[in-house]
Amino acid sequence: MPPSQPSPTPPAQPGPAPSPTVAVVVPAKDEAERIAATVTALRALPVTDLVVVVDDGSSDGTARLAREAGAVVVAHERNRGKAAAMTTGARAVAAHEAANPRPGTGPRPLLFVDADLAETAAATAPLTVPVLAGEADMTIAVLPQQATAGGGRGLVVGLARRGTLAAAGWSPQQPLSGMRCLTRAAFEAAQPLARGWGVETALTIDLLRAGLRVVEVPCELHHRVTGTDLRAQLHRAAQYRDVARALLRRGAAGALLPARRSGA
Repeated sequence: MPPSQPSPTPPAQPGPAPSPTVAVVVPAKDEAERIAATVTALRALPVTDLVVVVDDGSSDGTARLAREAGAVVVAHERNRGKAAAMTTGARAVAAHEAANPRPGTGPRPLLFVDADLAETAAATAPLTVPVLAGEADMTIAVLPQQATAGGGRGLVVGLARRGTLAAAGWSPQQPLSGMRCLTRAAFEAAQPLARGWGVETALTIDLLRAGLRVVEVPCELHHRVTGTDLRAQLHRAAQYRDVARALLRRGAAGALLPARRSGA
């Protein structure tokens, strides 16, 4: 009796093709003045076929205006912060894809965009190119000098930059930039997101530590610049607190010390 022959190994099944489009997630709170223009600009991008606006406890018409402009809108009854809004938006994209499957196509990368960019939101398109081409796992927008000067002194930016260098060996130009495109795998690798305004700094550090590719991309974006009044100063204080908390949890406590000046 001839010896039995091993069963042939079945051919490997090809994985899903990369998505040719991205899904945009726009966290928004009280952005009725600009949200419609932002959504309209994003929906006009050739690589965008889904725009999700997360209304994070707004008290104005943000949700209605976003919906009228063509966005899918999900809402938090109360303000829960940027990181929570980003997570809610990503979940909404996943739910949309489950309800509207694209056989043979992978999940859409996520393009996170600030709600106050208005018409200039169209200039986020360059962020999608390296990600869709498989050349980067996350891109970060580098903005030009804004038309209106801000009232801050760069303390939060400096802290985030020093912290990213200390924790991950890289010094980004604009570590607090909220405009980012990343693969869904990269987004999941960063879970859970850091709380509040520390989310961008922590996201960069966590992806770099995971060995993922992060690049900065110049984009001609213009947003509403924070002023110098008490509300603006309180906002910056909250930013500093959240970035510091994110750095402490990632072992970069040294970044909280004042930077030494040469010759001091």
